Amino acid sequence: MARDKEKRSCGQVWAEWQEFIWDPRTRQFLGRTGTSWGLILLFYLVFYGFLAGLFALTMWVMLQSVDPHVPKYQDRLATPGMMIRPRTEGLDVTFNVTQSQTWRHYVRALHQFLEPYNDSVQAARNAACVPGRYNEQPDDSVLNYPKRACRFNRSSLGPCAGLAPADDYGYGTGQPCVLLKVNRVINFFPGRNKSINVVCAAKREEDAALLGPLQLFPPNGSIDLMYFPYYGKRVHVNYTQPVVAVQFTNATANIEHFIECRLNADGLRTDDERDKFAGRVAFRLRINRD
Repeated sequence: MARDKEKRSCGQVWAEWQEFIWDPRTRQFLGRTGTSWGLILLFYLVFYGFLAGLFALTMWVMLQSVDPHVPKYQDRLATPGMMIRPRTEGLDVTFNVTQSQTWRHYVRALHQFLEPYNDSVQAARNAACVPGRYNEQPDDSVLNYPKRACRFNRSSLGPCAGLAPADDYGYGTGQPCVLLKVNRVINFFPGRNKSINVVCAAKREEDAALLGPLQLFPPNGSIDLMYFPYYGKRVHVNYTQPVVAVQFTNATANIEHFIECRLNADGLRTDDERDKFAGRVAFRLRINRD
């Protein structure tokens, strides 16, 4: 019969652990001498230093192939996206006219978004460009020379400009304004030298009567060609992209309205079902009244 192992006392176990941590006879710490610890630490220092250097070299080589001013690949940006302001979760603008706490955050968001568009700011930063034509600015042998940005005055948005301090962009009267912006795409020339504009309508024709008339600002939802092309944020420092405002003046209350806005420009596709934000945006509006 196998002999039972001798049971060790707690004192013996503790003594063995103390000897493992520091053995005064062999001067070993955790089973290794000082020389052994030094060699293994030196190995890992060299090993991880080599890996860090290899990673840094790889990143440096990759960055040499990247232009900080223009994206290297733009083949999927034939049609820019569109978005609305105020920014909402799920593109859903819902509020109650008589309950200001349901729409005050929309008003604050619009005020904040439009601050750079103040006429005084635009006059100080940007130039009065010639309307009706592209604002092309070649480098003239100076690579990435800073470009002039054209003025887009907030006052051109009419009643949706929110110029008065107490202006609520129509939310307090049940005639809300929604801003539409076209995403920036470098070297994008929309319209083939023809005028471009934004059009909005109910997604379903049978809902058009319930949605009521729409007013677009600037008139006809036009976007002047002088705001194109865009040369990138490093070169086009003060660029403020054009905005179109749509105001719902008589939308039926207490029901959901589904609206779609499209960029109307010659040669621009906005019917690609694989990308529902290419040149268009759809959102929901509900105006509740007690």
